Amino acid sequence: MTREEVRLVIPAEEDFRPIAHLVTGGLAARLDVTYDDLDDLQVGIEALLALRDDMDELVVSLFADDGVLHASLGPFPPEKVLAGESDGGLDLRRVLETVCDTHEVEERDGGAWVELSKRAATAEARG
Repeated sequence: MTREEVRLVIPAEEDFRPIAHLVTGGLAARLDVTYDDLDDLQVGIEALLALRDDMDELVVSLFADDGVLHASLGPFPPEKVLAGESDGGLDLRRVLETVCDTHEVEERDGGAWVELSKRAATAEARG
């Protein structure tokens, strides 16, 4: 059985961020994911998308596997992803730990790629 994956390649510019959220919402709707779980994943994705605002390519890959939503985003400058506190606000690691079940940073092709996962409670499972 092949895994269905949505791969979106967009400019990293802020104006294109809503497209990533729309695609994430579409996948979540197809899987009947709760609003809270979708919101958590989108907060994590937005925290990552905010690390870049340029016209170079940004790749967002999404797929679901056994009730878990997965997102892979990149490339990002490694120093931004691995940095601690940013501008006195919440640091990225803390945001991702709060809203996602797992997050991992992988360096490849000279950039940092972030893998997120969120176990989704479906409407069916809620009863």
